[in-house]
Amino acid sequence: MDIQSLLSADDLSSLTRQVENYNRGLNPAEAAGQGQTLGKDDFLRILLTQLTHQDPTSPLEDKEFVAQMAQFSTLEQMTNMSGELSKVFAVMAKSQAIGLLGKSVEIAIGDNKVSGRVEEITGSEFPQILVQGRYYDVSQVLSVKED
Repeated sequence: MDIQSLLSADDLSSLTRQVENYNRGLNPAEAAGQGQTLGKDDFLRILLTQLTHQDPTSPLEDKEFVAQMAQFSTLEQMTNMSGELSKVFAVMAKSQAIGLLGKSVEIAIGDNKVSGRVEEITGSEFPQILVQGRYYDVSQVLSVKED
């Protein structure tokens, strides 16, 4: 279904301006050159706008509607999976940090390196290790040795 065939040129121009203004208001960072991704709320807004402005004499085809609902379902599943993967990565990071406890590590800090024994682990989602009285992120570890 083509929205241009349902609206007059003036209405289409007005609607285009409204959509552009709305989109600019959603993410001011996009106007500064940064990208924006669509989420499930955006998809629902688009679907609702499409259904609101459809021509009653030629309603949305069943196939199109089913395809859009399948896209929404896929988007929802991907969002849920992303959240669950974040939890898995947090558990893996914590496990990795715990495995370093009591071992000698070499840590990269810019161009410098620090060596020492891991004395303590802190944090849950983003664990840090205590080496020589200072906390470091687990991702900074270059090498690990048994004590």
